[in-house]
Amino acid sequence: MPRTPRSTVRPAARSTATPARRAPPARKAGAAPADVPLPGGALAASASGDTPEDRIYQAVFESVMGQRLAPGTKLPEAALCELFDASRSTVRLALQRLAHDHIVQLRPNRGAIVAMPTPEETRQIFEARRGLEAALVRLAVAHITAADLKALRAQLRAEHEAMHRFDQPAWARLASSFHLKLGELGRNPILQRYLVEMVSRCSLIVALYEPPGNACCEHDEHEAIVKCIERGDADGAVRLMDQHLQELERNVCLQTEARAPGLKELLGL
Repeated sequence: MPRTPRSTVRPAARSTATPARRAPPARKAGAAPADVPLPGGALAASASGDTPEDRIYQAVFESVMGQRLAPGTKLPEAALCELFDASRSTVRLALQRLAHDHIVQLRPNRGAIVAMPTPEETRQIFEARRGLEAALVRLAVAHITAADLKALRAQLRAEHEAMHRFDQPAWARLASSFHLKLGELGRNPILQRYLVEMVSRCSLIVALYEPPGNACCEHDEHEAIVKCIERGDADGAVRLMDQHLQELERNVCLQTEARAPGLKELLGL
């Protein structure tokens, strides 16, 4: 697949040029890039849309992930009550769930807005994730089995196939699950639980801020990490993972364009 240069806006502290990377399949306007794993399985719980609370959660979640709702967009309780024919208490419960999963922010006496991570918060989240994945990669190298390597190779093949059939949602989902799979191989459920939250929060930041047409993760970089693990090269695997996550962070653009449509249109209703 041909590589194209990438142009991104970086945090102020960074000034080096971004290397050319493979452009992924174009994302359809308003389409969510993937099912992002959320702490506590909130996405799975909301997917069925059985109750008004579930429907509100799902509509806001999908609109954020589909980049229809920009960071900082107000979510007035009265408007949500009218749009979903729901009570104010139901709307508040949905917003509380969304806030728990870092999708929205609840501001005392000012209402809810779509999450708006600051550059400093973004730096801290990625810093925490790099530390967690470094520890888990070392543990994975120490505990890896032939069956584990076979599973990682199958994961890489699935990524490769999704990339070449231009299936952006599957590609993005597999990219996140690769990191979670490595976390499982570390055999430390405490670190793994924290990793699930960090991957979720990073994925949401990418969905909010990464410019369209950018790859959330690079398949070739995943493959290089697996090769190091297969050789038992823990230092090499940690170094490549750290570079991989720093590149992902650099591609986040913390500037958004003003959007004029009303809340109903933004929610796809």
